[in-house]
Amino acid sequence: MRRAIPPTPIIFALWLAAGITQLATAQSVDPAKALAEIQQKPLSKGPHGEDPASPSSVSLTPQEIEKIKELKAKAAIVMHYSGNDWSQAQVAGLKAQFEKMGIEVVAVTDAGFKPEKQVADIETVLAQKPQIIVSIPTDPVSTAAAYQKASQQGVKLVFMDNVPKGLEAGKDYVSVVSADNYGNGVVAAHLMAKFLKGKGEIGVVYHAADFFVTRQRYEAFKNTIQKDYPDIKIVAEQGIGGPDFSGDGDKAASAMLTSNRNLNGIWVVWDVPAEGVMSAARSAGKDALVITTIDLGLNVAIEIAQDGLVKGLGAQRPYDQGVTEALLAGYGLLGKPAPAYVALPALPVTRDNLLEAWKEVYHVDPPASIKDSMK
Repeated sequence: MRRAIPPTPIIFALWLAAGITQLATAQSVDPAKALAEIQQKPLSKGPHGEDPASPSSVSLTPQEIEKIKELKAKAAIVMHYSGNDWSQAQVAGLKAQFEKMGIEVVAVTDAGFKPEKQVADIETVLAQKPQIIVSIPTDPVSTAAAYQKASQQGVKLVFMDNVPKGLEAGKDYVSVVSADNYGNGVVAAHLMAKFLKGKGEIGVVYHAADFFVTRQRYEAFKNTIQKDYPDIKIVAEQGIGGPDFSGDGDKAASAMLTSNRNLNGIWVVWDVPAEGVMSAARSAGKDALVITTIDLGLNVAIEIAQDGLVKGLGAQRPYDQGVTEALLAGYGLLGKPAPAYVALPALPVTRDNLLEAWKEVYHVDPPASIKDSMK
């Protein structure tokens, strides 16, 4: 009788083949290559699934600008929150472009991330009879009626990032301008993988609100980690609601670090809560923790310059967004057809390109606090 072949060699061969396949899959994504490619074209879709138009497609001729100047129009900027560098750069870009168009900015408001305050802000600025409102809704549902009222009064609405529920582009508002928020989430994931060398346990601090762009970031980060980096495991998640986002970030990270002693990294939805995560990491003695985030704020920029806890981030281009929003407001005044959704490409930032990135984002040289921290 023929002797049966022991199954062990066959099993080992199958195991080895599976292991090689898994290893190839795990190493199939090169973070550096992925980060270079993502800057070529935005990955985000608009609030209603629109494909993004390029900001380079938005322009006004000298003759159109002269027509706008003759209107002597007024504009109001109604912010959700102005306590960060992103908001201030948006406003700076808007004011600079409005000045070139002869448009007077009559109000800049800050809702402190409170929908009821933003509704009151809209009522207040409407009393000044602006022809233009540029705004980012704190909540797409509870602010919708106030924006609809402004539209019905003939005000040309241009939105940043998010749009109120029920409003239609080309009918109720001119356009919405955004960074590539999905792309920036992808950037932060690839940077996390790069600095963890493709392995580790991480936590996620997300924005616990019905806010379109922060949801895009969260989904993009998770999807990229789970699809491209099987050896990086998301073991903890915590939402934050504000308005004390730095404090919320501190509490969320403290809880994660207490429950997960082997945590290697934390992704944070934007830079202000990331400052709280930095504080929690230092208190816990986690000096080797890798933090990635989105938005190039001053404090996280200094941390990157010092080669500290924040290793990299995906940056928006808020000044350029503001310029584009102002131009689109001009489209509204002229009745010129406008793209429904405009997106600016993501910008990966690490210590290697920090100084150049700051100038690209804010259109000014980096402050001394960043330059000195690079030494």
